[in-house]
Amino acid sequence: QAQLVESGGGLVQAGGSLRLSCAASRSVFLGNDVGWFRQAPGNQRESVAHITYRGETDYADSVKGRFTISRDIAKNTVYLRMSSLKPEDTAVYYCNTQWLARDYWGQGTQVTVSS
Repeated sequence: QAQLVESGGGLVQAGGSLRLSCAASRSVFLGNDVGWFRQAPGNQRESVAHITYRGETDYADSVKGRFTISRDIAKNTVYLRMSSLKPEDTAVYYCNTQWLARDYWGQGTQVTVSS
């Protein structure tokens, strides 16, 4: 069993920045890919950023150039640095990984961007 806990969300003005953290209760990120997803009211959950176990990253077109995913394996933590935030970035943000054939999600952290 493992737990993922997201933090760092909040209310920010358009153009501002936030850094989200996803902390794992054990070393589930070692050797595994990790993704950040978001879900706005009335919308499906969508992938935002992804980092492979080798450290390769990719991003949704809507956030490319503004968001950066990174990780600190020693701290069992993955980050999502978000800058130049837009109102359309408003959503609950979740991290996800697969470990020992199980899918793990955190409880989410709310990000609200005001115009």
